[in-house]
Amino acid sequence: SCDACINSILFMLLISVLLLEWQKYTNFLFRSCRSIYVNNPHLESMKEDILYHFNLGTTSHDLQAQFGDVKFVCVGGSPWRMKSFIEYIAGELGLADPKAEYPNICEGTDRYAMYKVGPVLSVSHGMGIPSISIMLHELIKLLYHARCTDVTVVRIGTSGGIGLQPGTVVVTKQSVDSAFLPRFEQVVLGKPVVRSTELDEELAEELLQCGKELPEFQTVIGNTMCTLDFYEGQARLDGAFCSYTEEDKQNYLAEAYAAGVRNIEMESSVFAAMCKLSNLRAAVVCVTLLDRQKGDQLTSSHDVMHSYQQRPQLLVGHYIKKKLNWGK
Repeated sequence: SCDACINSILFMLLISVLLLEWQKYTNFLFRSCRSIYVNNPHLESMKEDILYHFNLGTTSHDLQAQFGDVKFVCVGGSPWRMKSFIEYIAGELGLADPKAEYPNICEGTDRYAMYKVGPVLSVSHGMGIPSISIMLHELIKLLYHARCTDVTVVRIGTSGGIGLQPGTVVVTKQSVDSAFLPRFEQVVLGKPVVRSTELDEELAEELLQCGKELPEFQTVIGNTMCTLDFYEGQARLDGAFCSYTEEDKQNYLAEAYAAGVRNIEMESSVFAAMCKLSNLRAAVVCVTLLDRQKGDQLTSSHDVMHSYQQRPQLLVGHYIKKKLNWGK
């Protein structure tokens, strides 16, 4: 009958509205409590998960008590730089103690260094994709075992610029490979697996805005090319081997610039891919030490280089301070 049809339509509309509201509610929960994902069914059957390169473990340490309050993780290549960052952010957040020592949580191993103050974790990752990949596997599991939520991870580091003044800070829009494609290729069981290198666009814009609030240096947004090598992979002319000309190099860097690339480093692709897989908000903030179109070797003084290397720390520290609304 006609009434039955109308009732059926109304019932379907009601179901649609309820489903829409439920989706809004679950999206709200997802945004308000963003959990870390691991996608490995074997972990559940393990009696203990030993984070070997951190010298930590799920039975030897109370990871939730030690790390459960972490909201910001900053990673960078140099152990010294990451200790410097934790000392700096402690001062910015008003947590500094003149007599404070910031012990290396990973002191039982010589692979990585880790420091913590308040809700901020600072971890070194070494140089290149293999080194940062190992660190990220164990970092993601650490955050997962500690039941951390709403964590933001930022890689701070150095890079070679393209068409930028040395000392410019680049917030990565997309990490691209040597063919300027936004992808990371991982070989698993002898077969290539391609993963997205998409970063959190909103986070990148927030960091860019923070950079604009710091007049001491210029901050730009652009693509970052991640390479497998420091010399030939980055079109340098000063390695032990070189099979191309200066003209070849300049043509390649011009192509990179036209593709939106503004800096070159060796970690951003796997960093972006792994953070995306684990549901972590992630960004890359690197300072350029030189313009690669004008040379390959670093000729600035030690003091100038040191001041450049502090710039990503200043920007990310400013961002964390704003998000926490903490002062000295």
